[in-house]
Amino acid sequence: MQLTARNVSVSLSGRQVLKGVDLGLEPGEVTGLLGPNGAGKSTLMRALAGQLVCQGHVEIDGQAIAGMSEVERAKITAWLPQQRVLSWPISVQAVVELGRLPWHGWRRAMSQADREKCAAAMELLDVTGLAGRPATELSGGEQARVLMARAVAQDTPVLVADEPASGLDPAHQISMMAALRQLAGQGRTVFVSLHDLSLAARWCDRLVLMKDGAIAADGAPDEVMTDTTLRDVYGISARIGRDECGLWLAPLGLTEGGMGNG
Repeated sequence: MQLTARNVSVSLSGRQVLKGVDLGLEPGEVTGLLGPNGAGKSTLMRALAGQLVCQGHVEIDGQAIAGMSEVERAKITAWLPQQRVLSWPISVQAVVELGRLPWHGWRRAMSQADREKCAAAMELLDVTGLAGRPATELSGGEQARVLMARAVAQDTPVLVADEPASGLDPAHQISMMAALRQLAGQGRTVFVSLHDLSLAARWCDRLVLMKDGAIAADGAPDEVMTDTTLRDVYGISARIGRDECGLWLAPLGLTEGGMGNG
């Protein structure tokens, strides 16, 4: 399914956070959302996932999400927020199974198909071995993978994930991005925000770079990750290259006035 935003603006506490954003996301791609702190990334993701009221239009295959019920929206878009809160001492298995609620509700038992989707999601995110542990006893990185597994188990055509790789060790950052690529390969629309420029350059099919509530650049990683855009948006210099695995990037330092970008 195609996710489309047209002239989307959001104001929070009297401050305009998004300024007329136009964006179209295609199935089969991992689109990475980048930008400095305060650029509006999380607000844009919340708007696209139907988590806040915005001006403009957000549509999925031409249907406005504003007119959908919560259950209808949850069957189309899985939303993984940046905040990771697991307050109930329930098992990891039970947390992942919550991803199936839009499909069977509270009153109907899980089907065999539901259980298989949960098992596949846990395997994809490398949390099968944690299934019986209380979710509240996990490390922050383990909780992040469990919550992503819950979102994957929801089995929606659109996945919106806000900084899913944050706090993960390098191996699990790579496996997280590989999982997102695998989901996109199944035809899902994957939209993910990242702060790690190297992960974004290596794993995303397309990058959207934000600054001050607007889109500053949009295109293939080679087109977006340039000296000019990195200087203008982040205020940094970087070494950029390409090897047999794809594009790589190593931030080097601040340019003049670099910390003033947000």
